Amino acid sequence: MNYINRHCKGDASETGLVQFAQGVMDLNDTRNKFPTHICKDAKGKENVCLIPFSSDIKFNAFIRDTSKSDEPGNDNLTIYMKGAPERILVRCSKILIQGKEVDFTQDLRDEVSEANSDFGKLGERVLAFARCSLPVGKYGRDSYQFDTKTWKEWGLDAKKRASDYENVPGSFPMHDLTLVGVVSLNDPPRPKVDLSVNKCRSAGIKVIMVTGDQPPTAAAIANKVNIIKHPKREYNYMVNELKMSEAEAMKQSTAIVIHGDLLAQKHLEQQVLPEDHPEKGLYLQEWISKQEVVFARTTPSQKLLIVDACQQAGHVVAVTGDGVNDSPAIKKADIGIAMGSGSDVAKNAADMLLLDDNFSSIVNGVEEGRLIFDNLKKSIAYTLSSNIPEILPFIFFILFQVPLPLSTVLILCIDLGTDMIPAISFAYENPELDIMDRVPRNSKRDHLVNSKLICFAYLQIGVIQASAGMYTYFLILNDYGIRPTSVWGLSILKNRLPLWDDKYDPNQHDGATKPGPVYLPGKGGKDGYCLYGNCNSFKELGDTYSADRKKLYQLGWDKTKNALVDIRLYYADQRAPD
Repeated sequence: MNYINRHCKGDASETGLVQFAQGVMDLNDTRNKFPTHICKDAKGKENVCLIPFSSDIKFNAFIRDTSKSDEPGNDNLTIYMKGAPERILVRCSKILIQGKEVDFTQDLRDEVSEANSDFGKLGERVLAFARCSLPVGKYGRDSYQFDTKTWKEWGLDAKKRASDYENVPGSFPMHDLTLVGVVSLNDPPRPKVDLSVNKCRSAGIKVIMVTGDQPPTAAAIANKVNIIKHPKREYNYMVNELKMSEAEAMKQSTAIVIHGDLLAQKHLEQQVLPEDHPEKGLYLQEWISKQEVVFARTTPSQKLLIVDACQQAGHVVAVTGDGVNDSPAIKKADIGIAMGSGSDVAKNAADMLLLDDNFSSIVNGVEEGRLIFDNLKKSIAYTLSSNIPEILPFIFFILFQVPLPLSTVLILCIDLGTDMIPAISFAYENPELDIMDRVPRNSKRDHLVNSKLICFAYLQIGVIQASAGMYTYFLILNDYGIRPTSVWGLSILKNRLPLWDDKYDPNQHDGATKPGPVYLPGKGGKDGYCLYGNCNSFKELGDTYSADRKKLYQLGWDKTKNALVDIRLYYADQRAPD
């Protein structure tokens, strides 16, 4: 069976080791042959002898029963330790070479460190493995009570020797181990991540890499995904390889890789400073001000420091993660993003889940969010722009007595009838070509509806629409014989309504300089005077005419009862000579 291509659940490093080892030995048989040792305490409670991995210690350890081993001298219990090379190598005093344990000399240490650095520069994750066979005399399988709960009290300090705590009850060797070897794991970035990072860069989004890998590995991976585009302008490279001073390198570098231990050291030095001290946190602000930033070998508390520093610099911070250790930073961030395959703790702390575990989905989400924001602004601007042309006729009607061109019913027809569909259609607009080339908006200043949008909708588009509408209105009135100079005050004039059978006749006047009515006998069954077709316009009507015919009416331009009145007949008395 091809174990390399077989699906395996779990952490990437662990699954890689499992797939590698399965091809060499059957893991189930090996685990059954060398089980994890279980000891009983004074109360008879069984305790599994292991130290789980944590981001603080960066290694884990097991005590396994190797009594069935064929290897000489390894017939009791054996401690196995796996973790970061810098944490394992300092605890080793011997090294296994061709099946024999020899002293771990400085030359051998340099050789292992060089191999670790070379693997890291290739972007590969390196793990170190160590062991220590426990003598039967002191560490009996059935008699010795291993204390894996309080081991930090005597075994945490890497500078100690095993002899310093050998008399502590429950202790076991955490130092003077034998280095078995190092394993290099290739965990390549997901496809198209480099393109997504470039897209983020063009959109003004800064990607900061925070990882638990060692600095060489972190720098190599950052270079692969375009987080660090110029490796030779990285701070540590300029100091170590180009032999530049730290101050000069910090000034000229565009990228920087920070080890978590350095961050912890700086933070510890400034813990005594008050919160309002100007120097507190300045080192971290200087680091994140670089164009390209990578943090390596970080702990959960350090991730919180990084997020807090970015927020203090005025940035809107989004944090991605999948593990329990990432949950504090995810919770602290403005936008917490958890992977769909991550832990439940990270998912509960997050604001958003990535079901496909793909960084590119975040970039697509940013683009979609900008598109929605743009389309909302377009829709709001379009909706607001109709307010000025709708209110201006009423202002003219109130101030200048210009006849009202828009009734309230017509305004409702415009808003609910013709404006609704175009406003909704903006939601389906395609993105602008430069949507991912803009800098991020300032969340404190660039709101959805701001002064710029109001000025654009009201003072620019609204004024143009209102001017075009009023111009068209005056033009139509002029076509019907009402000059623009005659419109002012026209709405308050009172005249007699024309008869129902009156028809407009532009030639019906007496031909004088000031046109007068023309006498038409028998009009409407009685003799009468008519002007431009209106036979009820002449003011000097005799007593034979009815009171309703003599009554003066104010024309309701927006009322249904006067909708059929020809304004050319109604304003016949006010018509100027042609």
